[in-house]
Amino acid sequence: MARRPASSQAEHPYAYEQDPYGDAYGDPYGRDGYGGEPYGRRRVRKRRWPRVLAVLLILLLAAPVAGYFYLDSRLNREAVLQDYAGRVADTPGTNWLIVGSDSREGLSREQKRRFATGDAQGRRTDSMMLLHFGDGGTTLVSLPRDSYVPIPGHGRNKLNAAFAFGGPKLLVRTVEQATGVHIDHYAEIGFGGFVGVVDAIGGVEMCIKEPMRDRKAGLNLRPGCQTLDGGKALGYVRTRASARADLDRVERQRQFFGALMKKSTSPGVLLNPFRSIPLALNATENFTVDDGDHLIDLLRMMWAMRGVTGGDGVTTTVPIGGSGSAAGVGAYITWDRAKAGRLFDALKQDRPVPSDVITK
Repeated sequence: MARRPASSQAEHPYAYEQDPYGDAYGDPYGRDGYGGEPYGRRRVRKRRWPRVLAVLLILLLAAPVAGYFYLDSRLNREAVLQDYAGRVADTPGTNWLIVGSDSREGLSREQKRRFATGDAQGRRTDSMMLLHFGDGGTTLVSLPRDSYVPIPGHGRNKLNAAFAFGGPKLLVRTVEQATGVHIDHYAEIGFGGFVGVVDAIGGVEMCIKEPMRDRKAGLNLRPGCQTLDGGKALGYVRTRASARADLDRVERQRQFFGALMKKSTSPGVLLNPFRSIPLALNATENFTVDDGDHLIDLLRMMWAMRGVTGGDGVTTTVPIGGSGSAAGVGAYITWDRAKAGRLFDALKQDRPVPSDVITK
């Protein structure tokens, strides 16, 4: 009679080592069928694409934010808007004083010769505009540099003399007291910055009605629609060689700055990195703003300028009342007090400007 095995463990010496439940033949479903780990212990390959996608999204969000703060840090800031005794109280809407100075900083010697800017040091105002936007609409008002107004501490003089006497701080104070409008923001750009911004966007198209020649401004333009590069554009906004001199010039300045802002904010520039990046770098490096202003404020100003010059607002010059001359001052112009008062009252109250005070 055959002897029965002492135990199934003897026949299957590794059975209990492999199967804790003592099944000598093991669990046919306990492995993956290919010699892998027991069922329930299979190594699951981790999916990495969600993590990669999350990193990419973070980078896409972080890049614009980092770019914004970098550009914001490039702005030239100056303490311009400061309180003083009797300052005009805050008024509704938003008011910008936009100044074009004759600073030659940033221009090479060759550019100074070619653009006929001269070598004068320092900076003086070459153009001044008051931009208002709010519930009452958008209005861009030119303030002629030869306007005869009271300048705190210096008597009556031309408006641009305020800048010469006390820089942008005194200019802002003079404008506030002459208009009764509270200035919220300040922006200033010099000759070099102006040329750089215009060239960065590939020039600006303007339609010239008649030949324009001015050796003092380095200008020689033929009639017709044409694209002005930075140098030609500078001469166009500087020249006073026309019948009404400074009054014609401020009108051209409004037209050009409007066209400049319109093109700067167009898809052809904003979506083209070869235009938008040089524009952003030139603009932020060459604009001087109040120390409380930021890049977002400049962008809002540019958008408002685009709207007003596109027909969604009013562009005008302070109503002129007359002219005169004084010792130590030279020839000047005066404002029509009644019409100018109604114009600035509308801005102070954030209401539409009456049509009869708009200079045609």
